[in-house]
Amino acid sequence: MITIIAAIAQNNAIGFDNKLLYWLPNDLKRFKSLTTGHTIIMGRKTFESLPKGALPNRRNVVLTRSLASAEGAETFASLDDALRSCSPDEDIYILGGESVYREAMPLADRLCLTHIHATPERADAFFPELSETEWDAVMCEEHDVDDKHDVKYTFTDYLRHETVS
Repeated sequence: MITIIAAIAQNNAIGFDNKLLYWLPNDLKRFKSLTTGHTIIMGRKTFESLPKGALPNRRNVVLTRSLASAEGAETFASLDDALRSCSPDEDIYILGGESVYREAMPLADRLCLTHIHATPERADAFFPELSETEWDAVMCEEHDVDDKHDVKYTFTDYLRHETVS
């Protein structure tokens, strides 16, 4: 199964200057819970934005056009090459950035999104528009502002519509 995981603002913004827009500890815990033990695929800039490099207890895969190594990760020149290296029963999570999300969207079976109920002042990376005709929300969990989270947010999981032949 290919899952795209992201935290997106109301205007579909996902980042600025290669950094997350909002600090949401519960989102980070959910991310860790979902991805641990699985394969994570990301672009080079996303990998470089990780504060401690490769994420532990996951197969880290980095997409890069150069043959530069990414310590603790496997590198591939394309998403297709990376996906071919995965076994059919492997759970794969796509972590971004923007161009990787766009390329992976038609291939994804599931989306695990954190919808942030705010719009940042500045953003330079955006998540693709979701088509309601392609995706069904199967789980929705709302969270209010609290002492650790200064914005409202909603965890929503989507599954791709089944197509009838």
